[in-house]
Amino acid sequence: MKMDKILLIGFRASGKSSVGKELARKLGMKFVDLDEEIEKYAGRSIKDIVAEKGWDEFRRIEKELLERLSGQKGLIVALGGGAVLHQEVMEKLKKESFVIWLYAEPEDIVKRIRQDKKTSSQRPALTGFSLETEVKKVLSERLPLYEKFSHIKINTSSFSIEEVVQKALEAFKEEVVKCQRK
Repeated sequence: MKMDKILLIGFRASGKSSVGKELARKLGMKFVDLDEEIEKYAGRSIKDIVAEKGWDEFRRIEKELLERLSGQKGLIVALGGGAVLHQEVMEKLKKESFVIWLYAEPEDIVKRIRQDKKTSSQRPALTGFSLETEVKKVLSERLPLYEKFSHIKINTSSFSIEEVVQKALEAFKEEVVKCQRK
């Protein structure tokens, strides 16, 4: 495995963008937020894509842009929470990237989503359930995929952004050294 790209996976509000920007700054790499790239590509917000064409259209665009990441180097990419649903693409990306799963406790996710100004304007609900029920339900469905596609897991509920970035840097450097020995 070559270590020329870091992917951050995890549920909404687990800290992928915040951690990714800081990691990119410290490593001198380019930061990409896949959700922002989807909005640029589609020319409208994720909420509008889903309202106008449904989740299937959003997932189609997401998969197309995920596939474009393959072979790119020098990137730190924050993937959307559901990117792991594209299992074939994720299998390929895991082979060429260091994948960090940022995990947050469900109650912390709910709290962060409620505090995030982007939530109501840009992030549509995933289900028809209450936020608390939705987070628990969807998170439990995705946990096996986050586990499957990650090299390491960092609990962002337990640490500050700076501490998470430090743990991610240490794990990444360890992995780079391992790869150089092979």
